[in-house]
This record gives sequence, structure tokens and C-alpha cells, in this order.
Amino acid sequence: MLTFEGIYTPAITPYAADGSIDFAAFADVLESLIEARVHGIIIGGSTGEYYAQSAEERLALVEHASKVISQRLPLIVGTGAIRTEDAVTFATHARDHKADAILVTSPPYALPTEQENAHHALTIDKAAQLPIMLYNYPGRMGISMGETYFREVTRSANVVAIKESSGDFNNLHLLACQFPQIALSCGWDDQALEFFAWGARSWVCAGSNFIPREHVALYEACVVEKDFAKGRKIMAALMPLMNFLDGGKFVQSIKYGSELAGLKAGPVRAPLQALEEEEQAQLKAVIESVKRNVAAVTAS
Repeated sequence: MLTFEGIYTPAITPYAADGSIDFAAFADVLESLIEARVHGIIIGGSTGEYYAQSAEERLALVEHASKVISQRLPLIVGTGAIRTEDAVTFATHARDHKADAILVTSPPYALPTEQENAHHALTIDKAAQLPIMLYNYPGRMGISMGETYFREVTRSANVVAIKESSGDFNNLHLLACQFPQIALSCGWDDQALEFFAWGARSWVCAGSNFIPREHVALYEACVVEKDFAKGRKIMAALMPLMNFLDGGKFVQSIKYGSELAGLKAGPVRAPLQALEEEEQAQLKAVIESVKRNVAAVTAS
């Protein structure tokens, strides 16, 4: 069974000028993450723009990722969909292409009750029989996973982790205190230090697409070295990036950051639009500052 420890990167999806997926550039993204020694790669997450892709494109990305990664790192596949039947299709396809785990969200727009949402997750689980990282993101899904949901889904031993992205510390405390069998993973970047303090051992962070080593440094300080004084310094150095990413153009910023790192990211898909030139300059300055300041901490 996969244990979620370390930095898990939700990989971007590069697009060519005509808007199609650039599979060669996608392979380069995956290779860059493997080289940077992140601990796992997530395909079909929000950062990968799965919501703007056809089912056929999503399946093709998984197949390509599986071939490129070739079990060198854990591969986690997102199953997000409005219809339970579609989520099951993505989950079983992930299993058939050697995924190590699946990411299970709440279905957006439908607004199911916690019991109904749990049934959605357990239906996916029954079909796929893979380790599951839950993904609680009420800001995008419209509902939050709560105590009733967690009580229901933990009937399955496959539910092993959660990417908690509600931003609500009450949910962090609920999970840490009442559901310790679900491994915590930070899904709200500016709360990473608090998640590690509450026992999280992993962080799903989009910024690790372009500055992976700085994100790994925080994980190593807090989880491996258990040096929270050092962790606070690294987190303080990372905060300007977290604040920039909170500015409302998250995916656009991740893709531009990846371009600055030498990767071919391509445009974002509609309805999103690229950063303005002034925003690009601001992000470039923020990244340079973060890298410089984290290096100063880790060198001391």
C-alpha cells in the first residue's frame, strides 16, 4: 500500500500553439520532476486543467504519464467528474495503466449530501481497488467533506490519505484528532507549516512544478529533521509566492513559473487567459527572491 510521504506534484499539462496537448513537452515536465526528486506525481489534478479537457485527452495523458514515469515514482491519477460513472471510468483506466493511487474528489455542481458523496467515493473504490487520496476542495466543488463523510468512507481500507484544501483549520483538527487513519496531506499552500505541525507527512503543491527543491526543503525540515524553527524560516521565505498564487490566477501563474524554469508549458485553456506582462514581471521577481531566501536558510 502506498504511503503518502513527501512532495507530490500536480503536473501541468503543456499545450501547443494550436491548443492541442504537447505530449513531448509533457514528458519533459515529468522528467524534470523525477530529476528534482519529488516524491510522487499527480495527473489529472486542478493544476493539470483536467476540467478543460475531454475524456479522451485525460485518458491519453494517463497512458503517456504511465509510460514516461515507468514506475520510477508513484503515479496518482485524478478521477474528478460530475457523474459517478465517469469517475469510475477514469479510476479503472488508471488501475489498468499501473497507477499507484487515485485522487477522489466530490462531484461538482450536484451538491450531494455527505452520505451521497461518500457513496460516490465508495462506488469508485469498489471499481478500482486502488489506494485513495481524497481531495477536499469545497471552493471548487461547492461542498465540503465532513465528519459523516469521513466516517462512511473509512469503512474502506483503501482510503489512506486526504489532500485537504478547504482552508478551514477546523477540518484539519477534525482529521488529525478523530481520523488519524487518513494520512494528512497539505492542499492549502500557505498552511503547509501548520499541516506539518499537526502530523501531515506530505504536501500536494503546484509550485513544485517550477521550484521543487524549495518545497522539498520545507518537507525535509519539518518532517524528516523535525526542525520547526528552520521550517518557519523556510515557510516565511516561501510566503511571497503563496500570496501571489492566492491572487486569483493560480494555474496561469504555475504555467508561467514553469516557463521561467525552462519548461515548455504553453498557454492555459479558456476560459482562463495568460498573465499580463506586469504580472509576469512580478512573479519572476517573487520566484527569484524565494529561491535566494530559501537557499540562505538551507545553507546556514
